[in-house]
Amino acid sequence: MDPVPFARHAPTNRVVRTFAFVDLCGFTDYADRSGDEAAVTELKELRSAVREVAPLCGVRVDKWLGDGAMLVGVDAEPVVTATVAVMVRLEGHGHLAMRAGIATGPVLLLEGDDYVGRAVNVAARLCDQAQAGQVLACSDGLDIPEWVEATPQPSVKVRGLAQPVEILDLAPLHLPGPARNLLTLVLGLTRPVRARRAARE
Repeated sequence: MDPVPFARHAPTNRVVRTFAFVDLCGFTDYADRSGDEAAVTELKELRSAVREVAPLCGVRVDKWLGDGAMLVGVDAEPVVTATVAVMVRLEGHGHLAMRAGIATGPVLLLEGDDYVGRAVNVAARLCDQAQAGQVLACSDGLDIPEWVEATPQPSVKVRGLAQPVEILDLAPLHLPGPARNLLTLVLGLTRPVRARRAARE
């Protein structure tokens, strides 16, 4: 009888996914300066925006990470849409700016609910390197919606990777409809994505 627990033999599958890490800039200092209750208010603003936007884009919240979150999607364009739309949604709300990192590529799906691979690590590292209000994305395999401006940046060295990463700085080029009307904003931005996906199917 095999003494190794069955869990060690749980299957792994290689899949292509896009990941986004988002977090609030300066959260620890803000909590120390303004107190726990003020800090929790900032967290609620971020989580509320993510919960509202992500499902509309077909993007899943994989996990909450203290003052941030990890998002995952099958296609790159909806993840870009969700990430930039969350940043737009947070403008004018709260005291802390958001930053984000995005990467796409093949990863191992471990035991059905955990991802292991380069794309996860790159997205997390780019989020760490982003400035307040900045979305940095690895250019490899990235699909960008028409309303997002992608400005090439100097390649960066990412801890744990041998080769530098080619990156883009993503920002909204224009916003359809009333910019602060969340439903109009997100549905307007994702409509071309859904139409192209339906055409491929």
